[in-house]
Amino acid sequence: MNNAQITIREKKLGLLIRDSRVAERRTIKECADAISVSPSLFRAYEEGRRAPSLPELETLIYYLKLPIKQFWGNETRSDVPAIPETVNTAQLIALRQRMVGALLRQERNKVNMSIRHISQETGIPSSRLNAYEIGERPIPMPELEAIITVMGSRIEAFFDQNGPVGQWMNNQRAIQKFLELSDEMQDFVCQPVNRPYIELAMKLSSMSREKLRSVAEGLLDITL
Repeated sequence: MNNAQITIREKKLGLLIRDSRVAERRTIKECADAISVSPSLFRAYEEGRRAPSLPELETLIYYLKLPIKQFWGNETRSDVPAIPETVNTAQLIALRQRMVGALLRQERNKVNMSIRHISQETGIPSSRLNAYEIGERPIPMPELEAIITVMGSRIEAFFDQNGPVGQWMNNQRAIQKFLELSDEMQDFVCQPVNRPYIELAMKLSSMSREKLRSVAEGLLDITL
């Protein structure tokens, strides 16, 4: 991903951010306050002149109650209002900025790639890349995506997993997976009487192949 592609990504991301905000009936100031940036900076995000970092985007997703894939697709949002929850977004984002930087360095070391090489491939100055890794500067999303592309990594590896945003996103994914089940499967899962079978299936799924074979042989001995 070169500088021209980064610019195009900024514009597309801005359109998706604005569409999501309008669909959820939020003002620029409300969204800016939610991710602890100024309204003028959030407006720049929407206009594609600047780009949010991943922690800022995650917090916006959390605030607007959006699916995580919203900003990596082409679909616009339906007009369904969201109910915000109060979190210390400034502290949350600051922590996540440092975590994303640390993950970036970890991924780069894993693929044995130098900052200089990534700089040459993306056009992002080495000094800025170094500042990103040590958490001194937030990483605009298009630049993070460009870096990840060069390293051959996946954006999902950088998503929040354990914080309030990550827990909410995990819950959303779990709900989505449940909704993808057939009606019969959903009905089976929801029946309390079937819980022992589900728990048994979970235990069996964690067993090794050899252990499962031993269990199966034991069952055959009992039934024969």
